[in-house]
Amino acid sequence: MKSISSRMIKSRALLIVVAAAPALLHTVSALALTDKETMDLAALVDDRQRNSGDYASTVFIDQKDKDGSSKAFEARVFRRDADDKWMILFTKPKAESGKGYLRVEKNLFLYEPAVGKWERQTERASIAGTGSRRDDFDKSTFATEYEGKFIADEPLGKFKVHHIKMTAKAGVDVSAPIVDLWIDQGTKNVLKRQDSAHSGKTLRTSYYPAWEKMFSKSKGADVYVPKEIRVFDEVEKGSSTTVVLRDVKLDPLEANMFTKAWLEKQSR
Repeated sequence: MKSISSRMIKSRALLIVVAAAPALLHTVSALALTDKETMDLAALVDDRQRNSGDYASTVFIDQKDKDGSSKAFEARVFRRDADDKWMILFTKPKAESGKGYLRVEKNLFLYEPAVGKWERQTERASIAGTGSRRDDFDKSTFATEYEGKFIADEPLGKFKVHHIKMTAKAGVDVSAPIVDLWIDQGTKNVLKRQDSAHSGKTLRTSYYPAWEKMFSKSKGADVYVPKEIRVFDEVEKGSSTTVVLRDVKLDPLEANMFTKAWLEKQSR
């Protein structure tokens, strides 16, 4: 009798769990972001990094290759978010001084002062042979260039994050067709990014350990800029790139700066 009674108790407990399962599943699914909420989150990430006026900063790029070799660069980055213009002009080392990249009307060009020629680049092109890409230094455009899906709410170290997957829209030239983002639930800053190919193969993983909040007079609101980006090459294991941003300014720049003529002049 004791054995039968024990089995009955266990059976009743199982029935209670099974009966409650739909409600539990509903509670879990209710925590997930809808497609609209996911895209709203991507748009918020974009807006927090976008300045309605201009932007300038000094960047230091430290490249370490898997064979143990390393190289370092210093450059100036300029943006005009209202016109979707971007430029980076290298100042150090001397061998790279005057080299620059210019993006206008969604076209990216590389200028090599040694030969005095411009070369068209894709968004997948590395910057100066490092693990960095143009969009590491530019404003965020996830909501306009990608479609998003919620993956899960997860822990990332001590942080609680929203993990979302962004897939590039057809016909859009982007640095990676698939981007996973881990976004801090509290601050809404990106803490981790993973770029993948169409096949699903991971290309690189980036971490954003610190962000800086600045007030933009032209926007009339705060703008958030990364202070450091750590990029790990997932294809060439052992290679990594560290980008440090300093002296960020949101003041107006020269009207004619974002032209090939202006960049060429700086190289002379």
